[in-house]
Amino acid sequence: MKQIQLDIRHLNGFVNQEELIAFQKELNVVHPMLFNKKGKGNDFLGWLDLPSGITEEEIVRIENEAQRLRAMSDIVVVIGIGGSYLGARALLEATKHSFSHMLKNQENPEIIYAGHHISQDYLQDLTEVLDQKNYSIIVISKSGTTTEPAIAFRLLKNHLDAKYGREEASKRIVAITDKERGALKKLATEEGYPTYVVPDDVGGRYSVLSPVGLLPVACGGFDIRALIKGAKEMEELIKSTPDMEKNPAAKYAAVRNILYRKGKAVEFMVNYLPSLYYITEWWKQLYGESEGKQSRGILPHGVSFTTDLHSMGQYIQDGLRVIFETTLSVEKTKHKINIPQDDANLDGLNYIAGKDLQYVNKMAELGTTLAHVDGNVPNMHIRIPEITPYYLGQLIYFFEAGCALSGYILDVNPFDQPGVEDYKRNMFALLGKPGFEKETAAIQERIKE
Repeated sequence: MKQIQLDIRHLNGFVNQEELIAFQKELNVVHPMLFNKKGKGNDFLGWLDLPSGITEEEIVRIENEAQRLRAMSDIVVVIGIGGSYLGARALLEATKHSFSHMLKNQENPEIIYAGHHISQDYLQDLTEVLDQKNYSIIVISKSGTTTEPAIAFRLLKNHLDAKYGREEASKRIVAITDKERGALKKLATEEGYPTYVVPDDVGGRYSVLSPVGLLPVACGGFDIRALIKGAKEMEELIKSTPDMEKNPAAKYAAVRNILYRKGKAVEFMVNYLPSLYYITEWWKQLYGESEGKQSRGILPHGVSFTTDLHSMGQYIQDGLRVIFETTLSVEKTKHKINIPQDDANLDGLNYIAGKDLQYVNKMAELGTTLAHVDGNVPNMHIRIPEITPYYLGQLIYFFEAGCALSGYILDVNPFDQPGVEDYKRNMFALLGKPGFEKETAAIQERIKE
């Protein structure tokens, strides 16, 4: 089998070989720090071993659970926020039919998401749909008290109870939560929900290769065995050496930080296929929450080309020169559509008649890369043979390892998120949550000013 490749040929003029050779010394320090679990946040490194550590028994249990939910559900609602839903959504959106929600008699249930924001209009619209469909819920929360998913679960649990009765509803809820403690674990035990564990040593944004991601995608018909196989092979490669010529995640971390030290503080993740939109969204959360600390870090941004070439493309070409691009470059698509010949040729497209759309798309990709390089925007490409569960498994582990290495190079803890807690404290104070009385009084005085 092939593997994804990091192509840096379009970095000529931005990063030279001498700089890469010099940077290898830093990789020689942070690589063993990560994989020997000696660095910052080393109590959250369980994700390192997820692909190789999962057992056949665990895989079979997840597959059987997914089959049970599929058999009773037109829709499976996944309730979670951040890493508790983004990884699963990224994998499913990358591989499913673009219009699966419009198809009749589809084999797998539609996977719908809730608890990733606070919108009563969205939840009202969702419950109107769920009134007409058979559905189940996968609720994902280590504590069970995270505001956004907790609100969504309370509302949808009430809806499920009213629709099916409490006994039947309990068979339609699966909880992925802490092994022993927390509000959701307590409720799951009392109500008899099937449960799966969010490992104590795995943070949400690194959890896609645990039941957090595996069960939802399995419900959508995704091949989790191929996903795990790809991730395991990438795990073995990345763990084996810090040598960036053999370790693509190490090279990615090195290049990013060389560019960052040259003032390139914004990374655009570029895709040329709409199915990869949520891969970019997952990547943004992974890197933004992991690196953006202590007034440092590369800002992750995302664009979908060629669509965004007619908007953000102008800024990338001619705006502030603080940007570099990383392109998800897919070699083979699932389908092939040739452009037909037209005798009238009013649109002037006969010069590409007989070419397939992916060829045109690849020429757009190459032409854009060359234009942006000419505009002083460094470019690198992640070459993906095709979008399959196997290669997505490779990609997930590649990005996770690259993020951890890059965080250590930046000298931050890539596994905590102290800044996320700030908005929560203010929100709890404004809502009058018990235990936040002092904060409530202080913030009320502040907003009077």
